[in-house]
Amino acid sequence: MKKTVFIPALLLLLIIVHCGKSDSDRQSAESDQSALMITSPAFAEGETIPVQYTCDSVDVSPPLVFANIPDGAKSLALICDDPDAPVGNWVHWVMFNIPPDMGQLPEDFGTSDWHVKIIDSTVAPIIHGMTDFGRCGYGGPCPPPGKPHRYYFKLYALETVLVFDDNAIDKGVTKEALLDKMSGHILEDASLMGKYGR
Repeated sequence: MKKTVFIPALLLLLIIVHCGKSDSDRQSAESDQSALMITSPAFAEGETIPVQYTCDSVDVSPPLVFANIPDGAKSLALICDDPDAPVGNWVHWVMFNIPPDMGQLPEDFGTSDWHVKIIDSTVAPIIHGMTDFGRCGYGGPCPPPGKPHRYYFKLYALETVLVFDDNAIDKGVTKEALLDKMSGHILEDASLMGKYGR
């Protein structure tokens, strides 16, 4: 009698524990799916960045896709940098005032022959800032020989459109100036990391 009662109770306990884990896992997955995301059709998280997006080839910016932009976002900003550079964190791309409904950046959007791009005259222009290559626009991975470096494409959803004076824009807004201007206005952020070595 005791044995018969004990076995169903144990099974019931296992079922409850299992269901609890499933609900928790499902809630976690749903939370992840609703968070701001940045991905690329060219490479997945932690994978090698294809050579065409580096200084060893045509050095164009990779295509990027944005998802789950939070309500209230008025603009997006993007920073790409390499924390493994010998001289410290090397900045490869700075861009801001991306319209939140844009959804994606096509390949070669970071061409350096312009740094102010007007997509729609009713909103602020998209602006490329200054990189550590000494120019505005995208500069791809270009590490010294050795262990592959990590390149982080960081996306920020902001509750405002950023305004800099013309002089700052002409000189090229730096990563530090952008981070300072974004302070207190970031709704969410996300990152995509790719690797490249030579």
